[in-house]
Amino acid sequence: MTNLQSVYQELLSPSEALIADINQIEGDIMILGAGGKMGPSLSLLAKETCKKAGIDKNIIAVARFSDQETKTLLDESGIETITMDLLADDQLQELPEVKNVLYLAGTKFGTKDHEPYTWTMNSYLPGRVANKFKKSNIVVFSTGNVYPFTSIHEAGAEESLKPNPVGEYGMSCLGRERIFQYFSLQNNTPVLIFRLNYAIDVTYGVLLEIGKQVCNHTPIDIGMGYVNVIWQQDANEIALRSLLHCNAPPKLLNVTGPEIISVQWIANEFGKRMNTDPTFINHEAENALLSNASECKRLFGHPRTDIHTMIDIISEWILQGGRTINKPTHFNERTGNF
Repeated sequence: MTNLQSVYQELLSPSEALIADINQIEGDIMILGAGGKMGPSLSLLAKETCKKAGIDKNIIAVARFSDQETKTLLDESGIETITMDLLADDQLQELPEVKNVLYLAGTKFGTKDHEPYTWTMNSYLPGRVANKFKKSNIVVFSTGNVYPFTSIHEAGAEESLKPNPVGEYGMSCLGRERIFQYFSLQNNTPVLIFRLNYAIDVTYGVLLEIGKQVCNHTPIDIGMGYVNVIWQQDANEIALRSLLHCNAPPKLLNVTGPEIISVQWIANEFGKRMNTDPTFINHEAENALLSNASECKRLFGHPRTDIHTMIDIISEWILQGGRTINKPTHFNERTGNF
């Protein structure tokens, strides 16, 4: 594990490309919704990149911060934290004006039977934020769930494909995009819509879920037989670098790894590392939720972290009982009920 620990730490450091781009980003950076799965690591990456680039840029992390440990970590790292509920409009309006905003706020899990809150977070709040930060560059985190399922024999949904979400969660995320598109056109606000699926880390994600099933000898549902994945740190780098590609009207960008990967293949790779044979249930459908990230690769190059490295690190993490967070992706959900 010692070597893999060093590999993991290396993968958390900013790339030379990110360091070069951070020098081109004018003004401070604010991360809205910084307390979730990606927010803390994105905030830390932004601060570390500025240090390595030798520039003085304020990184501001805004969230409810229900986890005090996360807030303390960011504070101690020199990141300015603001504790607030973005839905409290008086608090939102008091936020400082900044040149660059990364918008991570939203809700997904537990949306079934809580649809009004889902739509409020994913479609109403974006309008308040877009109007507040009309003079900023805004990278808006969205999801591949806005797309319909596409054939597993093709290359995945391109940005030009007309959205057709499955279920209310995906619909509310499309609502988020439409609201930001409207205000971008109204106010000439540069926006990039960051359609991400699926981010991977040792503490959460599709690979962790499959790896744990293999380790626990739990049968794996292969009904959604293929996925895209990207290492969380690579996605964070692309998010920061995307601040240079915001546009009015907004630019759409699929953010994921370059491969369409078989769930069965992933499970078998974990099985090799864990010396066990995975078992499967159901049959692969002829379509899946898949994105084509060729435009992302054109702009930012190939992600640094390949699928084999991800599986290596996560296998060791599972076998050694590493800490994980209970935020399942529900990647195999085919009816849109999250």
